[in-house]
Amino acid sequence: MARMNMVQALNSAMDVMLERDPRVVLLGEDVGYFGGVFRVTEGLQRKYGEHRVLDTPIAEGGIIAAAIGMGVNGLKPVAEIQFADYIYPGFDQVVSELARLRYRSAGDFHAPVTIRTPCGGGIRGGQTHSQSPEAIFAHVCGIKVVMPSNPYDAKGLLISSIEDEDPVVFFEPKRIYNGPFDGDPHKPAIPWSAHPRGEVPDGHYRVPIGRAEIVRAGKDLTVLAYGTMVHVADAAVRATGVDAEIIDVRTMAPLDVDTLCTSVCRTGRCVVVHEATRFGGYGAELVATVQEQCFWNLEAPIQRVTGWDTPYPHAFEWEYFPGQARIAAALRQVMESA
Repeated sequence: MARMNMVQALNSAMDVMLERDPRVVLLGEDVGYFGGVFRVTEGLQRKYGEHRVLDTPIAEGGIIAAAIGMGVNGLKPVAEIQFADYIYPGFDQVVSELARLRYRSAGDFHAPVTIRTPCGGGIRGGQTHSQSPEAIFAHVCGIKVVMPSNPYDAKGLLISSIEDEDPVVFFEPKRIYNGPFDGDPHKPAIPWSAHPRGEVPDGHYRVPIGRAEIVRAGKDLTVLAYGTMVHVADAAVRATGVDAEIIDVRTMAPLDVDTLCTSVCRTGRCVVVHEATRFGGYGAELVATVQEQCFWNLEAPIQRVTGWDTPYPHAFEWEYFPGQARIAAALRQVMESA
């Protein structure tokens, strides 16, 4: 076991898979010589060579198209899009080609492509470096959508994604690349000792895609979150003293409905938290699912705490970012509801 941050854990996952499977290749802008803008692929080109870790032009559509071709022809490509904000030029390749390939060929062809991309804010990146587009991809049939919240899950889920025979879009919340964060810019980050997943095995292991995790047990209320918001929600729960159960969704598609709804049916109350904009956000799917499955067990209306319906602001980042205060207010409102 080694103590790793998320950057190190993701690097370890790719290192393990490059060594374990000669079909695995990495490609993307600056992933090779430079090691990626966040250094997630640092050292891998030196270790495995330019034919396994490829630097590409600044052309997201070309990166994804090349990855699809590699996957169809027997490789297992891991494509990096430098920021989730830049994935849109390749969106048509993902939706019209990658996601539908197995279906349209009646199972004759498939492309086991993993698309890695940093998402979310909290790094003063402004509107073009802070977006959280997970709901857009979760809407597309034929791809799996993953977002880890800690180093242990990041490595295990990335290994599972690379080994999967179908495409996965793997979102990496860059605000917690270097450690958990409680969402308040005026307070220090949560120390690693406060989080149970700081220890990461050195070798190969999997965290299953499509299974949520209960990260904090509780009996009064259920909080559904993923990515950075798992840590912010945990800080809000500790600040309010509410005996809340926090569930890390981890996988947007496929969704672990059983774990989520078993918890809500038991607690009778639910708060959904995500960083993306509210309208049409992934939280709406969570709310709809809980409402359908748990209606007769609910003691209060389900609350959402999200980003605002506006482009991610640079000057007002911490007002946009769903912090402890906003989550705590939602927790109190749900607990006070009849």
